[in-house]
Amino acid sequence: MLTMRQILDTQEMFHEQKLDIRTVTMGISLLDCADGDGHVMAEKIYNKITKVAARLVPVAAEIEKEFGIPIIHKRISVTPIAMLAGASEEDVTLELAHALDRAGKAVGVNFIGGFSALVHKGMTKGDLRLIQALPRALAETEIVCGSVNVATTRAGMNMDAIREMGQVVKACARLTKDQDSIACAKLVIFSNAVEDNPFMAGAFHGPGEADCTINVGVSGPGVVKVALEEVRGKSFDEVAETIKKAAFKVTRMGELVAREASRRLGVSYGIVDLSLAPTPEVGDSVARILEEMGLETCGTHGSTAALAMLNDAVKKGGAMASSHVGGLSGAFIPVSEDEGMIEAVEKGVLTLDKLEAMTCVCSVGLDMIAIPGDTTAETISAIIADEAAIGMINNKTTAVRVIPVHGKGVGDYVEFGGLLGRAPIMPVNKASSKLFVERGGRIPAPIHSLRN
Repeated sequence: MLTMRQILDTQEMFHEQKLDIRTVTMGISLLDCADGDGHVMAEKIYNKITKVAARLVPVAAEIEKEFGIPIIHKRISVTPIAMLAGASEEDVTLELAHALDRAGKAVGVNFIGGFSALVHKGMTKGDLRLIQALPRALAETEIVCGSVNVATTRAGMNMDAIREMGQVVKACARLTKDQDSIACAKLVIFSNAVEDNPFMAGAFHGPGEADCTINVGVSGPGVVKVALEEVRGKSFDEVAETIKKAAFKVTRMGELVAREASRRLGVSYGIVDLSLAPTPEVGDSVARILEEMGLETCGTHGSTAALAMLNDAVKKGGAMASSHVGGLSGAFIPVSEDEGMIEAVEKGVLTLDKLEAMTCVCSVGLDMIAIPGDTTAETISAIIADEAAIGMINNKTTAVRVIPVHGKGVGDYVEFGGLLGRAPIMPVNKASSKLFVERGGRIPAPIHSLRN
């Protein structure tokens, strides 16, 4: 039986501590849509998505109203489109992107992810077609998101793909230069990508997943921050326990929504992803959690250690709350989406190099970072390579989502709006990585990948 105190605590988490269900994401397999006629395949994709996801948004709205739980986004992830793109004689990959966009809009979701390719060991005809189509696909569509996995711990790093992705990021920036290069915000380059990630822009429905699943992403940086205010001056033992307890509460809410949504929609329940994903709003910041631990400003010495403990405690608390914790589950550090990190960059405390160090211990990687528009493709490829190496060696997911904002430089700002927020342009190292990137080939997998 719920006590009045528990009910009031939950209301406070929603209304004062910014707790929400960040996304209910429906994963849909499109493998049965492959067709030798590309135009028929595009129509099959549209028809399947609009049929299977027809009730996603209304059901999420019902749950939100019935339980009083804010559900911010409703999203769809699909089979990596590169797996289908090679099936047709004619290259219609761009048409497939538009089919995704139309289908997503028809069912009313905020984003649809899966314009993706998995190229960590090599590239097929479909992979090449998709990568070549990425800039136009992301520039010409509104809600389609893309991702490319370029490395894994078992396969090593595909430096040919990494070199190509630097060029793709630059092309995305150029094609949307009148919108502050927004297409780059819809593209993630991964190492060790997971198949059940509900968060955009990197979500795709992995080939090992069921035909249709519900994955829920929960976020509550404000809940953790308020909980830590109660243990100021206490030891890290108490800090860790406090974070775990907060994470447990947040995950249980996600578990409730995931099970209820899957039951009402008649599809499989996949996972709950407990990722502390900040928003630009005050009180919803991962940086402020780290500062609550005793750091004057996020990015100073000690930030990596604080983030490591936060990430670990969140995972432990979530794992106790649900048998199906998955996705990325930890702490995100997207600069433009976190008001505390924006302030830390403005103070000159949080730098690109420090962010890279922090990605060794958090959930993903260099995320939503605006860099000068004249940054070379080779430099971007080298940034991707560094992050991919961290993921490969540490057997964890890492990623890069950087925006070389066309026509802007250090000291300028970019305003994306909504959950994407705003960002100061951050400097990058000026020394060239051109000859390194041009080598191509594969960086072999580490010795500890040999586990059989």
